[in-house]
Amino acid sequence: MSQLSLCILSVFLSLVSSVTKNTEKSFLQNNPQLLLSLFSSETPINISLPEPISFSDEVSGQQAYFLFKQIFQTYTTFEFFPEIGAPPALEKGRFIFKASWSFYNKNLNQVRFRIYFYIRAEPGPSSKADDLWKIAEIKAERLY
Repeated sequence: MSQLSLCILSVFLSLVSSVTKNTEKSFLQNNPQLLLSLFSSETPINISLPEPISFSDEVSGQQAYFLFKQIFQTYTTFEFFPEIGAPPALEKGRFIFKASWSFYNKNLNQVRFRIYFYIRAEPGPSSKADDLWKIAEIKAERLY
């Protein structure tokens, strides 16, 4: 029984790692295309970002892509890194990925956010394991 538990935990951690690495890569490369694959095409995504972005709404995956395309064109990412600590705990097919994101605003001042990605399992027609996890919500708070 313990071998089965370890196997399940190992598979979960590798899938979580794939989602978090793709998210991190998207922000570091200012590439919304990498995020698009993590957005659901079936359910809306709740996005809430403070100033200087000032956006809060529920949007489709395609709209989220265009939003982040505009954000990445306007604000160049300086750094993006996951919060240090234990891996996210899976609870009822979902987890929260926390990260720090900093970028330069129009005045070339650095802005820092703590950003939270609410990620849930979304089984679909695809048989690929990487397609199981989708970003359902993105929220951020500004750090001063």
